[in-house]
Amino acid sequence: METLLKKAGKYIPEEQLALIANAYEFAKEAHSGQTRRSGEPFIEHPLQTAIYLAELKLDSKAIAAALLHDVMEDCDVSYTDLENEFGIEVANLVSGVTKLTKNESLDEKDTVLLTDFEDTDDFFTNQSLINTDEELSVKSDLYSNKERARVENLRKLLMSMAEDIRVVLIKLADRLHNMRTLKALPKARRLSIAQETLDIYAPLAHRLGIWEIKWRLEDLAFQHLNPTDYKKISKLLRSKRVSREEYIEGIRSKLTESLKDSGIEAVVTGRPKHIYSIHKKIQRYQDQNMTIGDIYDLFALRIIVNGVNDCYSALGIVHSLWRPLRDQFDDYIANPKDNLYQSIHTAVLCKGAFPVEVQIRTTEMHELAEYGVAAHWLYKEGRDSDPQFDKKMLWLRQLLDWQRDVSGAEDFIESFKTDIFDSQVYVYTPKGDLKELPSGSTPLDFAYQIHTDIGHQCVGAHINGKLVSLQYKLKNGDSIEIVTSKTERGPSIDWLNPNLGYIKTNSARQKIRQWFNRQEQRINIQRGKELYSKQVRRLTTNLNLNEISKIMGMESSDELYHSIGTGSVTVSQIAAKLSAPNNSEPSSKSIKSIGPASGIDVLGVGDLLTRMAQCCNPIRGDNIAGYITRSRGVTVHRTDCPNIKNENVQETLIKVDWGQARTLYPVDIQIDAYDRVGLLKDITALVSEHRVNIANCETREVADRSIITMTLYTRGIDELNKVFSKLEGVKGVTNIIRSPDQSVISNK
Repeated sequence: METLLKKAGKYIPEEQLALIANAYEFAKEAHSGQTRRSGEPFIEHPLQTAIYLAELKLDSKAIAAALLHDVMEDCDVSYTDLENEFGIEVANLVSGVTKLTKNESLDEKDTVLLTDFEDTDDFFTNQSLINTDEELSVKSDLYSNKERARVENLRKLLMSMAEDIRVVLIKLADRLHNMRTLKALPKARRLSIAQETLDIYAPLAHRLGIWEIKWRLEDLAFQHLNPTDYKKISKLLRSKRVSREEYIEGIRSKLTESLKDSGIEAVVTGRPKHIYSIHKKIQRYQDQNMTIGDIYDLFALRIIVNGVNDCYSALGIVHSLWRPLRDQFDDYIANPKDNLYQSIHTAVLCKGAFPVEVQIRTTEMHELAEYGVAAHWLYKEGRDSDPQFDKKMLWLRQLLDWQRDVSGAEDFIESFKTDIFDSQVYVYTPKGDLKELPSGSTPLDFAYQIHTDIGHQCVGAHINGKLVSLQYKLKNGDSIEIVTSKTERGPSIDWLNPNLGYIKTNSARQKIRQWFNRQEQRINIQRGKELYSKQVRRLTTNLNLNEISKIMGMESSDELYHSIGTGSVTVSQIAAKLSAPNNSEPSSKSIKSIGPASGIDVLGVGDLLTRMAQCCNPIRGDNIAGYITRSRGVTVHRTDCPNIKNENVQETLIKVDWGQARTLYPVDIQIDAYDRVGLLKDITALVSEHRVNIANCETREVADRSIITMTLYTRGIDELNKVFSKLEGVKGVTNIIRSPDQSVISNK
């Protein structure tokens, strides 16, 4: 704690140190009795996290939040407790850093099971039975839940960056100390955390310009992920260190003397590259058959001067001493990176024709290069805010926009890994504005970054005045002019093929997918309109489209059209809904039951054509019998009717009974068809097959067409829809509609 107060006291007013001291005491009490896997008291972790932030010169509230960052997750401390004790700003910072708790990512049962174990490996190691299918399934589910929680934690963290950058600075310091004590965890857990650090946290530190944390995280992660190569490179560096340092010292001395002779006050130092950086460089140099002993730019020179003019003067001296290498010059002073980094980069061939990298910057630029946004902190006491800060950190604000573009947490993380964390390339618009894109980006990626519509309309690109293909890989310094179509068009489906190399960024890919989704939606809506007009509208005329949409549980007519067009809602389903008693009213023009709808069941035979005998006029409740006739089906008599007591007719009697009474409704329909011989016969035969009675039929000829008007007796819309569907298959029929004065009919 004395170390923390000493570091913080160098730049924080004394009266604000009390907040840090109070936070330490609060955290120490909250974590009392807790220890880490390494055996040290738990308070050591938040304390070391806070010390890292003091080295970055963050404000007192951020350091207090670092001391408290685990109390909400691991102790019985709530957000309200922190707000009451330290204020809303500190409470918000702690909340932003806090990971999703177990009961937010696992169900209640799994939360109880995992309470006493740091990870699922430990949990199952301590169980006596883990071999049954049920237990293996539980283990799989726990891993799945855990991975989902990890992605959501990252999502929450990354989104918090856009609200307050101090959240991620605390998290980076937290991760740095965790990486230093990683050996205490099981191997599987170590590898998982190390990979996550290399994929997410180290690139994030780089993107924020915090070199000091970035290279430490990379080396620590590399040490666990590839211990063999880590040890090999460390050993080689030690064996070649003397000769390499002698070489660098020789050119450093020569450059220092030349700068002094030119009147430029400068500090020239050799900058060793860290182990992971060397590993990546070795991989790139393997194609050139170079060994680690041949790579002299494992060390580089850094020149720190007082002013910007001195930077360019120093550059001239470097190039006058040694020949510069082509394509190895970048001026990040004139064109700063989005992470605020400024410096001049060049590479020259020195003694023995070995390449040496040289960086030239001012003292302020050097501070910014080492500590990034932390060195440029807006909340730092006694320092004026920079009006350019928000503009330079625009990429953070894009997080909120991308959150709306991606469909899930995994896509969200993938977008960061490709669009934000990849190494960058810097290009220019026709107006000279600098744009930053991931390495490997194409003109299409550039077009979509400028504006979505420009991407959709892109048909070509001019790079430095020359027409190039859309698969061209952008290079630093390229000036790009996008050629757009004069007519309305959209992206090609080939752009989404990763093997063709049209796009690199996930954000561009998402925008193209959204365009095709919208096009498919329009097509489905149009198809739904046609089906509705042809098949649904004919069923009813007294309900409008909005009323039918409401009955179907749709919020809008477009949603109904889309559902019909995709087939997720069928015409039969709509007919069934409209047939429900609550959704429609029966016609007041009901008719007398006849035929099979008379409510008579012919036992053992099925629903045959029946009629009531005029001699005895049976009514519901009478004892009845059926008399089979050759041409008129079954005639129903009362059992005491004299006409069936004759012994000669006993053999033709069958058992009948009163069935469920049904109500039929008259429906007037109009059929348009091309006139042909047998048309009316085919139509009436089909209607009869569905046991629907035709009460009236009229036909009139118009040129070569027939217009047939019928009155059908139907049980409801569902039955009517089936008849319509069959009639549409009759040769020559072009359209079928209900007469406009028809009401909705319903099943009873």
